[in-house]
Amino acid sequence: MLTDPSHKYRAATPVALPDRQWPSRTMTRAPVWLSTDLRDGNQALFEPMNRERKLRLFHELVRIGFKEIEVGFPAASRTDFDIVRQLIDEQQIPADVTPMVMTQLREDLISETVRAVAGARQVIVHFYNAVAPAWREIVFGMSVPQIIEMVEYHVALFKRLTAAHPETEWILQYSPETFCMAELEVSLAVCNAAIRTWDAGPQRRMIINLPTTVEMSTPNVFADQIEWMDRRLERREHITLSVHPHNDRGTGVACAEQAILAGAQRVEGCLFGNGERSGNVDVVTLALNLYTQGIAPGLDFSDIAALARVAEACTALPIHPRHPYVGDLVFTAFSGSHQDAIAKGFAAQQADAPWRVPYLPIDPQDIGRTYDSIVRVNSQSGKGGIAFVLQRDSGIRMPRRMQVEFSAIVQALADTSETELSSAQIWAIFEQTYLAPTQVRSSFIYRNHRLFEHLDGQGIALELADSDGAVRTIAGSGNGPIAATVAALGLPLRIDSFEERSLGAGSEAAAVAIVEAAMPGVPGSRFGVGRHPNIATASVLAVLSVAARFADATD
Repeated sequence: MLTDPSHKYRAATPVALPDRQWPSRTMTRAPVWLSTDLRDGNQALFEPMNRERKLRLFHELVRIGFKEIEVGFPAASRTDFDIVRQLIDEQQIPADVTPMVMTQLREDLISETVRAVAGARQVIVHFYNAVAPAWREIVFGMSVPQIIEMVEYHVALFKRLTAAHPETEWILQYSPETFCMAELEVSLAVCNAAIRTWDAGPQRRMIINLPTTVEMSTPNVFADQIEWMDRRLERREHITLSVHPHNDRGTGVACAEQAILAGAQRVEGCLFGNGERSGNVDVVTLALNLYTQGIAPGLDFSDIAALARVAEACTALPIHPRHPYVGDLVFTAFSGSHQDAIAKGFAAQQADAPWRVPYLPIDPQDIGRTYDSIVRVNSQSGKGGIAFVLQRDSGIRMPRRMQVEFSAIVQALADTSETELSSAQIWAIFEQTYLAPTQVRSSFIYRNHRLFEHLDGQGIALELADSDGAVRTIAGSGNGPIAATVAALGLPLRIDSFEERSLGAGSEAAAVAIVEAAMPGVPGSRFGVGRHPNIATASVLAVLSVAARFADATD
């Protein structure tokens, strides 16, 4: 049982700002976004990303529109150093994207950082040091004048080192780490010392980044702190004021939104809120919150599911099914009253009218989601029960997103028949939906195939028939049977996930392969299933199944 905490914890000290302006302001445009997925997000992973995953995520961040990306801590990590050099030397950084690297205030680290990024067209170098009393007194044993002197010394050193590389535009970012727990006068003095030493001006850009290193107060207190600093920073017209909220109190998004109202022009965060402890601010949620207020976020989340799959693959972190906007269940109503209101909202919604569907703050199709699974029964009579019966009686274990898809199909048939569906009927629907396309329907009827070695890794010669019995042979290659089959079909299929299952035990047990795929121009994703004693054959059948389902949907 929790006891009275007043002897152990204290409320945050309010800011003396009686004429605060931020509560009456309205956001009118998106901030500058800085993704720190590759640095702050990466250091919070159970297993940090290797080079391949980091580069994949970097290019995904570029694709969706980030113009500033923190790529690592090259002076402290050889992997980061090599990746930064690869990006620069191979000219993989687009001209409109600025990389950022981080370093502590140490001479050797700063020198190594300059070496890591020298030659880039433009780069942000991020300095940081803690300034709050607990860190000054307990961790470093330094006075405020000593901290100011340390900042001035290392900024001046950086200024001298970068003068030798005029081919690069150097942008200094300074963060008074633990800002939210420090005296505002101390933070201001340290930041202004960095501004003066760097000589910030029209040709010497600078970012002052104010973090909630550990969330310790309500969002309104942080907003007051930001407005207080915004009014007092020297050379303010030459400074980009940035914030880096964490989420220890679960209010990282609220802190960021109120900080923008208070004068912040830039926000640092991670795609889905990854980061130390409870995470960094969730950029996807923050950006789509702006979108629902009629403000273009400047980031492309029109296929949010594809982005989520890349992020999960690179970080090995699952996204919660109730995560705002992207979770598998966020557009699903189990309550009967919710279902009724949503159905009436869809019926009343006009194509070009403002969005007014109850319980749905955003049109799911705007972010690449479908309407198929929005109105569904709950687990007692819908998705959960269907999945349980199918696994219990037929041995099929469906991935969660496939449960969403299949339960909508079953429910539609159940509503039509107005009767309870038996286990045998559910299995018949499963067969008709996922297995029949490769047996009796469309032009994807499987006859046989042959796999062979290929320069790409795997080649396939695939014999297919159409519903009239005409047979054709197609060929393709890729890094495995699935990729080779996709190549042979010549369709713009994107395979988002693959799982294999075994039906029963022993050498004679059938294998089941399940693929999730998407196709340009078709909202959402679809699943395909292949069943065969040989798992490679089952994989080929699964691709044919999903291809046939897309073909039927677009006919």
